Amino acid sequence: MVIEFKLPELGENIESGDIVNILVNEGDEIAANDGAFELETDKAVVEIPCEHAGKVVKIHVRKGESVKVGQTLLTLEPVEEEEATAEEPVAPETTAADTTAAGPKTSGANAAVTPAAATSAPAATATLPEPTGPLPAGPAARRVARELGVDLRRVAGSGSRGRITVDDVRTQASTPAGAATPGAAGAMPVTPVTPPGEPGQDNWGPITQERMPKIRRTIAAQMVKSVTTIPHVTNFDDADVSELEALRKSIPPGYLGEDIKLTAMPFVMKAVALALGQHPTLNASINDETEQVVYKRYVNLGVAVDTPRGLVVPAMRNVQRLSIPQIARELAVIAGKARSADFAIEDLRGGTFTISNLGAVGGTYSTPIINHPEVAILLLGRSRWMPVVRDGEVVSRLMMPLSLSYDHRLVDGAAAGRFLNEVIDYLQNPGKLLLAG
Repeated sequence: MVIEFKLPELGENIESGDIVNILVNEGDEIAANDGAFELETDKAVVEIPCEHAGKVVKIHVRKGESVKVGQTLLTLEPVEEEEATAEEPVAPETTAADTTAAGPKTSGANAAVTPAAATSAPAATATLPEPTGPLPAGPAARRVARELGVDLRRVAGSGSRGRITVDDVRTQASTPAGAATPGAAGAMPVTPVTPPGEPGQDNWGPITQERMPKIRRTIAAQMVKSVTTIPHVTNFDDADVSELEALRKSIPPGYLGEDIKLTAMPFVMKAVALALGQHPTLNASINDETEQVVYKRYVNLGVAVDTPRGLVVPAMRNVQRLSIPQIARELAVIAGKARSADFAIEDLRGGTFTISNLGAVGGTYSTPIINHPEVAILLLGRSRWMPVVRDGEVVSRLMMPLSLSYDHRLVDGAAAGRFLNEVIDYLQNPGKLLLAG
């Protein structure tokens, strides 16, 4: 009797996903609830455990294949308990101390060599055999490996059945063995980053190529829809955030809570939320089918988060009701969930206006693409100290670049300018933000 393991329900409105990795091989014996596949949906990469125990007879899908809920993924053959325990006993693992104390007796010459050999090659620096099957690592371990530049093929797994854990990846990243050595001048040589994908060759040289991940395909479809539907116009301006920066730095570290870092972003979000209340045209959407304008009487701000899987825009609800400390705490939560792919698809829906922070990685001005069906998006550049004229004198001020793209079908240039001016006024007078509650 064989067992067919099928793709289970993944959540509301999620009917399919892409196979990112196959964690088992045909012929493997697996326990119940062992991870069998990694699947990418619109919202996250998730590990799919097989609820049955047995021997994998056949794998019915391939890496990169799109699969639907209810589709057969693999076939199992149940393993009788007697068969599982009838294998030859395996000798217990021994340490170097065990070998010295209880191992076979050696001659005096060999006995003198044995302790030196045991201490000359620590386990942490041993060369691992090149794996031939799928890498037994879950989404979290793979994400950390990408962030730290760790080759999972060189990591020894300490988890169940040799599973690679996040701690294993971090340990490998901090292990000096195999690290680049300084050159003659003492400088560390730069190792190029190996892009993902299967190695190949084109007419000009070596390449790697992979199928575009599902999240990238979703982003691409959304961007194409935005630029082909919405006539974009972008206004550029600067806000003098010198006083705001002084206020921000006056807050002691950890005052808002452990691991909560107060950046300029919560102040900007509060300023945008207050300004949208005075300029409802920018907090609206256009229903193309009914040709109606839908004005939102709530402010759900989408926050663009850069993640290893691509740009994710979770929405913070009812920002107009939140204080700056509340926004800072909520921002830490949603950004953490986005980077760890621990969020639901509903968390990405319902936004009324989007803010993107290019300044976190550098850059000044840009022309951001509106997140359809919204009608505007604000991009922040990196604040920089600049000479400006104040009361006839040249002084040094901290200036924040702002780029506002808007849908010219609904928002005129004058309306966009007035909205941006109000945002700037709040940022240049942070006391107003604090009094707004």
